[in-house]
Amino acid sequence: MAVNQELVGREFPPTAPYLVGREKVREFARAVFADAPHHTDVEAARAAGFSDVVAPPTFAMVIQDLTLQQLLAQEDSGIVLARTIHAEQRFTYTRPIVAGDELTAQLRVTAIRMMGGNAMITSEAAVTDTAGDHVVTATSVLLVGAEETAESTDEGKAS
Repeated sequence: MAVNQELVGREFPPTAPYLVGREKVREFARAVFADAPHHTDVEAARAAGFSDVVAPPTFAMVIQDLTLQQLLAQEDSGIVLARTIHAEQRFTYTRPIVAGDELTAQLRVTAIRMMGGNAMITSEAAVTDTAGDHVVTATSVLLVGAEETAESTDEGKAS
């Protein structure tokens, strides 16, 4: 099954609220080598004007992943995970994510570009806080490789 072109414009329900934990922020900061003190030290974050530790910019991917799981679970999507790579990621912030935030995300598929049987699926996850205020939009491009045909499978076999 090819990638379903009718995904373009599809919006998914908002995710369940995600409570950003202080230790999760610290763990993520260590994992991505974000060593600025405001990512791990509450006092340093407060001295910088924040209420708690500040998540590194790519932390938004944790919340966006919840929305991408919705997309990947769609039976009519034509997306085969074994042929899918995460090709591009962008973030557009209104404000930083801080420990204690309770965030919800909603995904919308914005484009599908076909390239020789491969599909590039662009989606945007709008992340908001409990007041409904925008925090970040996470834009992803997934590259779904073309389906293998009997002909392409035979090419690698010796005669």
